[in-house]
Amino acid sequence: MNIAEEIGEKALEIGFDDFGFTDLTTSSDIKNNFLSFLEKGNHGDMLWLENNVERRVDPLVMWGEAKTALVLAQNYAPDNNPIDNLKLKNRANISVYARGDDYHKVIKKKLKSLAGWMAREYKTEVKVFVDTAPIMEKPLAQSSGIGWQGKHTNLVSKNYGSWLFLGVILISIKLPVNVSENDHCGTCQACIDVCPTKAFPKPYQLDARKCISYLTIEHKGHIPLKYRSAIGNRVYGCDDCLAVCPWNKFAKTARENRLRSRELLNMPELSGFLDFDDFQFRQFFSGSPIKRIGRNKFLRNVIIAIGNSGQIRNIGKLKEKLTDESSLVRAMAVWALSCLMNFEDFNNLKKSYFAVEVDKNVIEEWKIAFNKKGFIG
Repeated sequence: MNIAEEIGEKALEIGFDDFGFTDLTTSSDIKNNFLSFLEKGNHGDMLWLENNVERRVDPLVMWGEAKTALVLAQNYAPDNNPIDNLKLKNRANISVYARGDDYHKVIKKKLKSLAGWMAREYKTEVKVFVDTAPIMEKPLAQSSGIGWQGKHTNLVSKNYGSWLFLGVILISIKLPVNVSENDHCGTCQACIDVCPTKAFPKPYQLDARKCISYLTIEHKGHIPLKYRSAIGNRVYGCDDCLAVCPWNKFAKTARENRLRSRELLNMPELSGFLDFDDFQFRQFFSGSPIKRIGRNKFLRNVIIAIGNSGQIRNIGKLKEKLTDESSLVRAMAVWALSCLMNFEDFNNLKKSYFAVEVDKNVIEEWKIAFNKKGFIG
C-alpha cells in the first residue's frame, strides 16, 4: 500500500465518505469564470469574494510549498426529498445542510485529525481548508475525481448526487493523483428549470442576487419584493436545484449523525419563531450555522414565509412585530400583513402605525402595500 492509499484508508476511517488527490495545476478557465462572475456583480453583497482573487484561483499563491491537494467529501444527504417540504406552508423549511450541527466545525475537526496524523506519520507539512478559506474546493474536487461541477454550479457525484460537503488539505509532498471526473450532466437541465427565481442565466452560471439561498442567508437588507412570493416557506436556504438532480438516486442517507436533522429543525411551525428575542434565537440555534445570520435576518425570512402561508391565525403575532426594534422585521411584518388581511382591517392598521413610523424603508413598505390592487392610499 502506497502513501496515498494509506491516507485514503485513514480518511475513511475518520469518517469521510470520499476522497481524491490532485496536483495544483490551475486552469485559466477557472480564473476567467470567477472574474466574470465578479465583474457582472453576480456575487451581490458577498464583497469578500473580491479579496484575494489570486489566492482563490491558485492554491500555490495561498501556499507555495504545496505539492498535492487532498480533497475530502462528506455526504449529508437527507432521508427524504426536500421538494416535498414545500407543500407544508405553515412550516419553516430549512435547507438540509443547516438542520444539523454546523458542518464547518464537524468537518474541520475531522480534517485536523487527518492532517495531524499525516504530519506525524509522513513528516509532511499540511494546511487545512473548509469552505470559509479563500480556496475553490469544487474545481479541486473535480480534478481529484470526486465529482463534477453541475449546471447548478455545485458538485455532483455518481455515488452521492448533489449532497457533499468538501474540505481540502494541502500537502508539501508530491503524491499520485486521481483522474479528473468528466461532466455527466448531458442534456439534463432539471436544476435550471426548477429554480423558483430563475437564478441561473445559463447552465454553469449563477446570479446569486436572485438565488433564494443567497437572499435568505447572505443578503443583509430587505429582500426585493419580486422574490418574496417565490421564497414560499423557505426560511434559510433553498435545496431545489440540488434536490431535483437525477444523480441523487444513488445518494445514501448521511451516516454522520451530527449532520442529520435535529428534531427541532425538522419543519418546525413558523409561528413559533415570532416570539424570539436575540438571546432566545442564539440559544435555540446554538451550534447551528443558522446562528450566524442573526435574529433579525432570520425573522425577516420567517415573516415572509408567514405572508406566503395564507395562515390568518398568525395575524395577531405579526401585528406585534410592527413595533419590533428592528426596522427589517417591521418592514416585513407590513408586507406579510398586507398579504393576509382584507382591505378594511389593513387600512385601520395603517391608521394606527403609519404615522408613527420613522424608518424610510418601513414607510416605503406601507406605501407599496397600498399600491397593491384593492388598496387605496
